[in-house]
Amino acid sequence: MLKRFIAYYKPHKKLFYIDMFFAFLMSVLDLIFPLYSRNMINHVIPNGQMDILFKASITMAILFIIRYISNYIVAYWGHVLGVRIEHDMRKDIFSHLQTLSLSYYDNTKTGHIMSRIVNDLRDITELAHHGPENIFISFTMLVGSFIVLFKIEWRLTLILFTFIPIMVIFLLKRKNSMEDSFREIRKKIANINSQLENSISGVRVSKSFTNEDYEIEKFEDSNQEYSEARRVSYKIMAEYLAGMGIITNMLNLIVISVGGYLVYIDAITVGDLFAYTLYVNYFMQPIRRLTEFQQQLQDGKSGFVRFVEVMEIKPDIVDKKEAIELKEIEGNIEFNNVIFSYNEGEDKVLSDINFKIDAGKTIALVGPSGAGKTTLCHLIPRFYDISSGSIKIDGIDIRDVTLKSLRENIGLVQQEVFLFTGTVKENILYGRPNASDKEIIEAAKNASIHDFILTLPYGYETYVGEKGVKLSGGQKQRISIARLFLKNPPILILDEATSALDNKTEVAIQASLDELSQGRTSLVIAHRLSTIKNADEILVLTNEGIVESGNHETLIANGKIYANLYNSQFGDLNN
Repeated sequence: MLKRFIAYYKPHKKLFYIDMFFAFLMSVLDLIFPLYSRNMINHVIPNGQMDILFKASITMAILFIIRYISNYIVAYWGHVLGVRIEHDMRKDIFSHLQTLSLSYYDNTKTGHIMSRIVNDLRDITELAHHGPENIFISFTMLVGSFIVLFKIEWRLTLILFTFIPIMVIFLLKRKNSMEDSFREIRKKIANINSQLENSISGVRVSKSFTNEDYEIEKFEDSNQEYSEARRVSYKIMAEYLAGMGIITNMLNLIVISVGGYLVYIDAITVGDLFAYTLYVNYFMQPIRRLTEFQQQLQDGKSGFVRFVEVMEIKPDIVDKKEAIELKEIEGNIEFNNVIFSYNEGEDKVLSDINFKIDAGKTIALVGPSGAGKTTLCHLIPRFYDISSGSIKIDGIDIRDVTLKSLRENIGLVQQEVFLFTGTVKENILYGRPNASDKEIIEAAKNASIHDFILTLPYGYETYVGEKGVKLSGGQKQRISIARLFLKNPPILILDEATSALDNKTEVAIQASLDELSQGRTSLVIAHRLSTIKNADEILVLTNEGIVESGNHETLIANGKIYANLYNSQFGDLNN
């Protein structure tokens, strides 16, 4: 774990060395002032050597300026070091999240993911900056002050250092309690983030049901748990700080009491005692620094542990070493004895699925809810891997090609359209980020959305709101279709793309989809069966697999499941 953490310093080692050098310089300068004070009190001032006092004071003033510069560099560039390490970690974890399979997102709350990327990494930043710096400064101050203290009065120094084991034992006893406490806080803040994200995303639903009080009550439960976890952690920290405080005060009391006696018997001078008192405070600085550092260490450590937990999650679906690029495909799709379940040992979602789609043809999938229609479509771009059997495109098993090239050749239109927070142009451009403005406009025209876009306040640069909240369902759907026109994939999957729209909008969107489907291999999931009457073949999928296949007329004539579904929607007039 430590080795992995240290690895993030390597790209910034020059800045790290600068930070450590000036931290060391600052510590050394702090050790000089008590020696200066001791010499002034013991020799210079009693002997009236004002010229030496003046020169020494000027020298100390210069050293203070150097310390100010050192302090500035440590405070500023040290934090910059931490920010750069945080940047690298956030880049790594976000990039890693992009590689994880959908199964990870199916089982992990969005708020928990956000907490690991934002809250945890912020604490790691502080640890990355202050960790090595505090340890290095503390070590320098402890060793330096011990050497000087020992030279001034070795007997008193030995007495003081008998307290160090007590401090160490106390620190170690509280360490595990603090670590457990701060790890629990991480979990609670993740729950709050998850609850918050969920409530804000569903605010329109909660308002429509007048359930604002219910949402407040749910949030308060998580909020109360977090507050209680913080209370416990502060109790542990208070015990820790209070214990260190009484040890510090006892040390000062010993110095004054024993030191005063040593002055009385002429074992040391008043100047020695004054310098000794200053050095004891300098000696206690690293102790206090390490005391305060404990909370920071536990915060950062627990954050880094959670960071590593995510980084060590392996994607379920990866490219084979010998995977090939899928290029210039025709679009033939073949399912051979496909069986699928989401997790090993669970009930099968799909069983013994066999069918072919010739290039350029349109196949429709119909059937009752829960039969696995959407799941079947998600298997083609390998959002999930099949349990057994094979899925082939142009005779090539999709597991033998790279995920990137596979998904570049597939376009997906879903019932629930997702638009990114941004402009209309940015959302269409998502289909092919390097497309020109001319190509974007052409795609919008093909999707019959160009004229509407021109009526918006800023045209293509109009902000659509979070998840496209400023647009209607039909407008969002057309933008998603424009996105696919821009992508121009040879294979198209339409997952109930119009079922949530009103009849008039559905007709317009269906026309755009028909235009989009021209010359492409299309797999259509339909809720409204009127939209797939012209499909080349219709497959009826139930929990028992594909139980019927044929065109619209053939299936109606058979008078089985498809005919019953169709008649339940349109009645005998449409037979």
